[in-house]
Amino acid sequence: MEQPKGVDWTVIILTCQYKDSVEVFQRELEMRQKREQIPAGTLLVAVEDPETRVGSGGATLNALLVAAEHLSAQAGFTGRDFPFDDCGRAFTCLPVENPQAPVEAMVCNLDCLLDIMSYRLGPGSPPGVWVCSTDMLLTVPPDPGISWDGFQGARVIAFPGSTAYARHHGVYLTDSQGFVLDIYYQGTEAEIQQCARPDGRVPLVSGVAFFSVETAEHLLATHVNPPLDACTYMGLDSGARPVQLSLFFDILLCMARNVSREDYLLGRPPEVGQGDADVAGYLQGARAQLWRELHDQPLTMAYVPDGSYSYMTSSASEFLHSLTFPGAPGAQVVHSRVEEPQLLGAGSSVVSCLLQGPVRLDSGSVLQHCHLQGPIHIGAGCFVSGLDMAQSKALHGLELHDVILQGHHVRLHGTPIHAFTLVGRLDSWERQGTGTYLNMSWSEFFQKTGIRNWDLWDPDTPPTERCLLSARLFPMLHPSRALGPQDMLWMLDPQEEAGEALWAWRASWRLSWEQLQPCLDRAATLASRRDLFFRQALHKARHVLEAQQDLSLRPLIWAAVHEGCPRTLLATLDQVAAGTGDPGVAARALACVADVLGCWAEGRGGLRSGPAANPEWLRPFSYLECGDLARGVEALAQERDKWLSRPALLVRAARHYEGAGQILVRQAVMSAQHFVSTEPVELPAPGQWVVAECPARVDFSGGWSDTPPLAYELGGAVVGLAVRVDGRRPIGARARRVWEPGLWLAAGPRQDEMAMKIVCQSVDDLQDYCQPHAPGALLKAAFICAGIVSVHSKLPLSEQLLRTFGCGFELHTWSELPHGSGLGTSSILAGTALAALQRAAGRMMDTEALIHAVLHLEQVLTTGGGWQDQVGGLMPGIKVGRSRAQLPLKVEVEEITVPEGFVQTLNDHLLLVYTGKTRLARNLLQDVLRSWYARLPAVVQNARSLVQHTEACAEAFRQGSLPLLGQCLTVYWKQKKLMAPGCEPLAVRRMMDVLAPQVHGQSLAGAGGGGFLYLLTKKPRQKEAVEAVLAKTEGLGNYSVHLVEVDTQGLSLHLLGSGTST
Repeated sequence: MEQPKGVDWTVIILTCQYKDSVEVFQRELEMRQKREQIPAGTLLVAVEDPETRVGSGGATLNALLVAAEHLSAQAGFTGRDFPFDDCGRAFTCLPVENPQAPVEAMVCNLDCLLDIMSYRLGPGSPPGVWVCSTDMLLTVPPDPGISWDGFQGARVIAFPGSTAYARHHGVYLTDSQGFVLDIYYQGTEAEIQQCARPDGRVPLVSGVAFFSVETAEHLLATHVNPPLDACTYMGLDSGARPVQLSLFFDILLCMARNVSREDYLLGRPPEVGQGDADVAGYLQGARAQLWRELHDQPLTMAYVPDGSYSYMTSSASEFLHSLTFPGAPGAQVVHSRVEEPQLLGAGSSVVSCLLQGPVRLDSGSVLQHCHLQGPIHIGAGCFVSGLDMAQSKALHGLELHDVILQGHHVRLHGTPIHAFTLVGRLDSWERQGTGTYLNMSWSEFFQKTGIRNWDLWDPDTPPTERCLLSARLFPMLHPSRALGPQDMLWMLDPQEEAGEALWAWRASWRLSWEQLQPCLDRAATLASRRDLFFRQALHKARHVLEAQQDLSLRPLIWAAVHEGCPRTLLATLDQVAAGTGDPGVAARALACVADVLGCWAEGRGGLRSGPAANPEWLRPFSYLECGDLARGVEALAQERDKWLSRPALLVRAARHYEGAGQILVRQAVMSAQHFVSTEPVELPAPGQWVVAECPARVDFSGGWSDTPPLAYELGGAVVGLAVRVDGRRPIGARARRVWEPGLWLAAGPRQDEMAMKIVCQSVDDLQDYCQPHAPGALLKAAFICAGIVSVHSKLPLSEQLLRTFGCGFELHTWSELPHGSGLGTSSILAGTALAALQRAAGRMMDTEALIHAVLHLEQVLTTGGGWQDQVGGLMPGIKVGRSRAQLPLKVEVEEITVPEGFVQTLNDHLLLVYTGKTRLARNLLQDVLRSWYARLPAVVQNARSLVQHTEACAEAFRQGSLPLLGQCLTVYWKQKKLMAPGCEPLAVRRMMDVLAPQVHGQSLAGAGGGGFLYLLTKKPRQKEAVEAVLAKTEGLGNYSVHLVEVDTQGLSLHLLGSGTST
C-alpha cells in the first residue's frame, strides 16, 4: 500500500543526555534518513543537553536555540536513563515489523514516534515546532481528527487513561472549547474526577506538544535572560548556574487559564526534588520569566480518544507487559532466526536474536539482541538482552525466573569491556523505600549470598541512600580472568562452590548502576546490535532462498547497502548459489546479487537493463553454460570484485549477473525439449515451398504467468484466442530445399515482399543467432533448433548440409503486423519458421511439440519469452494453456467450449485499435523478472491473482457472457499495470478513457506499452462508431481500427504446387 504523504520536516532535533551519545545518535538519525523514514531535505541535529539534568523544559529550550541557529526548527525528541536499554527509551527495540518498509531494520520506539509524528499527528498542522518525548509508547489512529482551524498559541496532545493510572501521572483540565485550565500531576481524587470525560476516562499528559511560530519565538526569547539562559549551551558556556525545568509543569503550565501567577511562582515541577530554599528561589526567578513571556499565549488540548499512551517507567513488570502479548496464541518473533520455534511460549517475544539448538522461552518473557546456543531455559517474567554465544554456557543448566539479565558494552579509560548486570523483575529503581534486590529484601539477599553491606556501599553512605542504584553490585574487571554472566548468576542459587564465586566477585572491580551509566559505550552497543541483526539476516536470506519462500529480500539488500556491509551479503548469496542443486534457487540467488550491486550504485551509473556480453565475463558464463555451477559462481565472484569501485561498474556488473541468471533460466526452460519430437515424412521435391501460416493471438487473462521462471516456479495459466486481423492470417513462413549447399534467409512485411535478405555460406555467418537484434537472428536460430545445422560442429556449413540433406535451404518469414504489436508475432513467427523448416527437411512435428520447440528456440535466441503467444496462435480457437510449478516445463492446452453461436457474437463485438505506439516486450520483461526474483509482495500477490483470475475468465467464456468477459478484461488490464508499471502510455490512457462508455472492457495486448488495444464493445459491429469517437479526440497520433475474428484453424501447413496440406 502506498505510504500517505507525511510532514516535510525542516529540522529534527534529538536531545541527548550524555555528550558521548551525540555522534552516535546523529548517525542513527542519518541512517533513518537513508531508509526514507525522514525526508531527504530535513536537517538532522543531535544535541547534548547543556547539563545532565536540565529537565524536559530546559532540553526543549536548548534544542529550540540550536535549531534556530541552523534554521527554523520543526521537531524535537528527548530521553533519559532507562534501566532496560543502554541507549535509552528512544532506541528501545519493539517486537514489531514493518513489512512495507523499503529498508529492513529493527523498529525502535523512535521509529514508531517518527512515523506517528510524520503521518498521523503532524499532517495538517501549521508551521511551528513539534515537541515529542521518547519516554512513552504511543498508538494513534490513521486519522486522529485534530482540527487546526483558527489555531493560535500552543497545543498539547492528550490520550485517554483510567483514573487509577492518572493518580501517578499528569492530566489536563480543559473547558468546553478545549482551552487548558490546569495541569495536575499526581492530583487528588477530586482533581482527577474533575478532568474526567463522559466515558469516565481522563486526558493524560502524553509528552507531545505543538508551538506556533509566534509562541515558539516567545519561548526562544527567554534564553537570553537569566536564569533561563542556563538551560542552553550558551548560558552554560557563559558560566550560568544550571536550572531544571519541566516542559509541561513549567513552560506549558504558565499558559493554563486557571493558574494564577502566585500559585505558579510558588509551585515546582515533579522533575525537581525537594531541595533547599536557594534552589526554590532560583526556580521562582525562572518561572517569573516564563510567566512574563508566555502567559498570554493560548494553550489548547487536542484529545485522541482512540489512541493510547503508556509512560515507559522503570518497572520491569510494566516493561515486559509492553513487549509481550498476553493471550496471544504464539510467540512474537521479529528479525530473528529460531531453530526450534516450538520451544517459545505463547505471548513471549524474541527480537533480533539467533537461537541455535533448544532454547526454551516461557510465556511473558523477552529475548533481545542475543545469540544463544541451547540447551537453555528462560522461565517466566524474564528479560534477557545483549548476550552472545560466548555467554551461552553460563545459562546451561539454569532456569531463570523473574530476572533482568543484560550484557553491556562499557568503555573504561578508553578500554572496551563487556559487563553484565542482573536484577529482579520486582526490584525498585527508586531511591525511596526499603528496596529489594533479586526480588528479595537486602537482608535476605545478604544472608543467602554471603555478601555484606560494606561490599556495596561505603560506611559513610547514609542509610537513606543505600539503594539498588548506588549498590556496587556489578563486576567490571577481574585481576586474572574475563568476566561473564556467571559472575552475577551465582547469586540466584548459591551452591557449595558459592564461596569461590563470592571470592571472585569480591576480587572484581565493581560499579553501581548509576556509576555504570556514564561508562556505557552506546556506539559499541548499537554496532553490536547491528552486527547481530545482520548475522540473523544472513541466516534468513539463506533460508528464504533455499526453502524457496515468497519473501522479498529487497529490504534486507537495501539495509546491507545503507549499513555499509553489502560484501557479507554477497558472500552468503554466493554460497547459496554455488551450493544448491536447484537451478531455480541458484538463478534467484544470482538475481539477488544483481540487486545488491544495483542498490549499491544508489541510482547512479545508468539503467539497470543493458548489455551483458563483456568478454571479461565469458569465463564464468562458460562454466554456467557447461553446468558447472560451483565454478561458475566462484568465477563470477572473482570477476565481480574488479567491478565494485564506482556506480557505473556496479550497474554493469549487475547486468552481467542478470545475464548469468538467464543462463540458468534458459537451462531450466530447455527442459521443454523433453516434449519435442518429430516423425519422418516424405521429403518435398527440391524447390518446392512448404508454407506455414498462422493467425495472431489475443490474450484475455493470465499473461506474465507463462513467462519463465514464473511459468515453472509459480505455475502459469493463460486464456488466449487465435484471431484473424481484417480477415487475414497475418503471420507466416515458407521453406524449401535448394541445390546449392548454403542458407538463404529473407524476411518482410508480406509473403510477396521480402525487405531483408541474407545468405549464410559458413558457420561464422550464423554466430550472431543469439543476438535478437542482429539481422535474421530468429531465422538462424530456427535452423539451429530444427537440427539442420550446428554452430559447434567442426565441419564447414556446406559439408554439414551435403552430408545430411544433400542440399541447402531457403527460408522466408513474414508478418503483416507492426513490430511490437502485442499480438504474439515473434513467437508465432518462430513457430511457423520451425514448422516449415522441419517439413522441408522431411520431418513432421505436432502442435504440442511445436509449442515446446518455440520455448527452446526463444531461449537459444535469448529473448526469453513465455509460452502463451505460440499457444494462442498455433492452436485454434479459444483455449486455456497451463504449466505446472515444476520442471521439466510442460505446457498443456485445453480447448474452451463456448455456447453455440457465441464465436460469431464475439466476432461482432471484438475490435482491435492500433495505438501507433510500439514497445518490445523485452523492455518490460527485464523489469518484471527483476521484481519477481526480488519477490516484491505486490508482484507475488498479483502473479497469483493472474493465475486465479484465468479460471474465472475461462468460465465466463463457457457461459458466453460478454459483460463478464468485459469485467475480466478490466481486471486483467489492472493486473498488467501492476505487473509492469509504465506499460500504459498517456495517449493510450486518453484513448481508453474516451472509449470506456462504448465497451464492456478493454486492454492492451501482450505486455502493453503500446501495440494493439482490443475492445469488447457493448453493441455489435462498432468499427465506424469507434473510429468516429477517436476522430474527435486530440493527441492520439497515428491510430487505426481493425476488424478481428476468432480463427478456428490455427497453424496451417501445405506444400505449394502439390495442393497438399499437412
